[in-house]
Amino acid sequence: MFVSFFPQPKLFFTSAAVWSLAAILFWFFGGEQLGAIFGLPPAAAGTPPIIGIAVLWSKPFLWFYIYFVACVAVFYAFWSWYAPHPWQNWSILMTAVILFFIYFNVQISVAVNNWYGPFFDYVQGLMSGTTPSTNTEFYKGLADFSWLALVGMNVQVVNAFIVSHWIFRWRTAMNDYFMANWSRLRHIEGASQRIQEDTMRFSQIMEDLGSTFVQSIMTLIAFLPVLIQLQAHITELPIIGTVPQPLVIAALGWCLFGTISVMVAGLKLPGLQFRNQRVEAAYRKELVYGEDHADRAQPATTTQLFANVRRNYFKLYFHYIYFNVVRYTYLQADNIFSLLILGPSLVAHKITFGALNQISNAFGKVTNSLQFLLNSWSTIVELQSVHKRLRAFEATLQGEQLPVIDQHYLEREQAGMRPEDQPAS
Repeated sequence: MFVSFFPQPKLFFTSAAVWSLAAILFWFFGGEQLGAIFGLPPAAAGTPPIIGIAVLWSKPFLWFYIYFVACVAVFYAFWSWYAPHPWQNWSILMTAVILFFIYFNVQISVAVNNWYGPFFDYVQGLMSGTTPSTNTEFYKGLADFSWLALVGMNVQVVNAFIVSHWIFRWRTAMNDYFMANWSRLRHIEGASQRIQEDTMRFSQIMEDLGSTFVQSIMTLIAFLPVLIQLQAHITELPIIGTVPQPLVIAALGWCLFGTISVMVAGLKLPGLQFRNQRVEAAYRKELVYGEDHADRAQPATTTQLFANVRRNYFKLYFHYIYFNVVRYTYLQADNIFSLLILGPSLVAHKITFGALNQISNAFGKVTNSLQFLLNSWSTIVELQSVHKRLRAFEATLQGEQLPVIDQHYLEREQAGMRPEDQPAS
């Protein structure tokens, strides 16, 4: 699954994680200051943030772009020398492009959050009649947001286009790799479907989870300092009272509670999803045989196979009931949690309308990044079922034992058992 697209996957991903961590630490402990050598210094301490689209080509941002390109170039050059791979342009360079676009959109979110404060304080002044203004000033404030939104939207569109090609390239790599070994894989149950469909699903899910995880980390890194700065307006939490770092503690506690709740509620789903793929494949395979052989796909056989499909789906429906109750109850409560936290400060008139919007947005970004497992649990469940199916290919090619469920199927096939004689479990 990975060796077809990435050079020496275990070492590659380990080195990527170590190199990324080293680059991040170096940036925060001196790398940011190096831009001054090239006339691109960081913003001075206490300098108000640049409001609007101009922040994206300010000197600190331009220096980060150069720094990012340099780090990627070094990493790419090393792997091109150490272990050249036919797909390295996509698995390394295009992955870096996708990661950069994710970072870019996170920074646009930060810029929008910086816009919230002064603009909504300005709106509050207009509504109370304490701030004189003109139509031109009002629409100029809206234009600052509009440009950020327009650029962010178009970057997302371009990134989605690149991601689509990236996913298909990975599918192509897996397809070529498995088809080159088709003679050793064809005996595995549903081999054709696993290559034709599961490779696409696996690459798509991995990209989705990977990009979501990276975005969560980048969002957390970008917005946690913002939240810490904004919590100067907050002195206590409801029920708990006065605590240090109140917004950070509230975000961590709330996300930990939600993640554990959803994970416990979804424990049975991965096995059922995998079982679902198996019974669907068995039913589909018998129907395909029936197209060419008159003695296959007989009513007794298809009835039994479809009964297996129905039984598994009904189990899934049952277990998804309480899973979705837990998940959606938490997500609905999440919509008002920040207001619950800010309630005492609002009642005490300690925050303005602009600060309220900034804190609510930053708090939502931080909690959403901490809720990666919660928001992705259904996708992780699907990935586990797809991975189990493709894992049988890797086990065969590496001379290992097949997963237990595939061993049982192969034994029945070799014993000549017909589908209607095979147990559903």
